[in-house]
Amino acid sequence: MIQALLAIHDAMIPVLTQGFVVLLRVGGLMLLLPGLGDRMIPMRIRLVITFALTTAVTPSLPLDTPVDGTLILVETTIGLALGAVLRFLASALTMAGMMAAQLTSLAQLFGSVEPSSAIGNLLNLAGIALLMASNLPLMVIDMIIRSYDVFPIGLGLQGDNLVAWGVSRAAQAFSLAFALAAPFALAALIYNAAMGVINRAMPQLMVALVGAPAITGASLVLLLLSAPLILSVWKTAMVAALADPILGGLP
Repeated sequence: MIQALLAIHDAMIPVLTQGFVVLLRVGGLMLLLPGLGDRMIPMRIRLVITFALTTAVTPSLPLDTPVDGTLILVETTIGLALGAVLRFLASALTMAGMMAAQLTSLAQLFGSVEPSSAIGNLLNLAGIALLMASNLPLMVIDMIIRSYDVFPIGLGLQGDNLVAWGVSRAAQAFSLAFALAAPFALAALIYNAAMGVINRAMPQLMVALVGAPAITGASLVLLLLSAPLILSVWKTAMVAALADPILGGLP
């Protein structure tokens, strides 16, 4: 009996060690991962998701990795970097909502100090729901497994490469946010030009009182019409990022 228990112990030690190594990268990723790692999800559920992802990824890796302090730091950093890259891109919806609210006075309509609290949160929740309906957990598992081809276990990231990677992904997120908010920017341009012409033609008319309801109503209609396209474009970018988080970000 003792010999059998010792045999089981010797067989389980490599598996548990490798599971711990995978848990370091998955845990760092879950801190910033959109959807599965959002703060709106209770901590216990996020912990269960972390262990579930670790269990799914561990069998695909070799079982001969020694654990030391350097390995713990490196694997956690890689997980955080992968999560930050995805979080940058996920925040494009919130930024687009903030720009749309500022450009079209919808922030004043909803009476919020932060213009992103209405449109931005609405688009963010819709985008996360769309990702979850598109098998986000399976895409995350596939991304984690393939990340070991680019970042082998224990291979640290150089600081300049990490900065270049983060800057390129942040720039992509800002450019995507501007592109998503383009219909509202065009509507605001047309509105301001029209109000300027009306003000020059009839200076006695209070154009703000006439224009505010018009831009508010037009913006709500524009949001209704453009939201499906905005979410579709954002989802395509997120799926591409999950398929290739690097995307030329590292030299």
